[in-house]
Amino acid sequence: MEKISVNTNLCDGCMNCVNMCASVHRVSRINIVEYHSSFYSIVCQHCENAPCIKICPTEAVTDEGVDSEKCIGCGLCVMACPFGAMTFEANIAEKCDLCAEREEGPACIRACTKRAISVVDPAKVKSKNQEKFLAKMAGLYEPDSKKSSFVNVITSQARARLVLEE
Repeated sequence: MEKISVNTNLCDGCMNCVNMCASVHRVSRINIVEYHSSFYSIVCQHCENAPCIKICPTEAVTDEGVDSEKCIGCGLCVMACPFGAMTFEANIAEKCDLCAEREEGPACIRACTKRAISVVDPAKVKSKNQEKFLAKMAGLYEPDSKKSSFVNVITSQARARLVLEE
């Protein structure tokens, strides 16, 4: 399942995402927390075998969100969430559903002026990272950036010396 991902290198903590989410839903389903001068998101991770889904006595919590008609306001799902991503407002649990009801997609992404928020598929990210790792191990990896790094300069110079010495 897809997830919200926030690039901590781009996020400046403006809270536009939080405010937009709160204006679309009763309460914001994303939170941005500052830690050591960096900003991190707290948002539903759509866990496999999610504890919030397992613990719900009325089956109100699902992969798709929370059914407010079934929710009895016990708060067990909020306590069970390992990420602290679920909220509880007006005796109804809330969790990110990637704005399933919005054709234009998640409100937080549209509100982010820094373009720090995106929706990612963890399986695709894992596959891409594995390919990159294997390419590095095989010596075939070319960094995306056109700037040469310190290590590339050193290895390039060493290769040039080897060629000259032969």
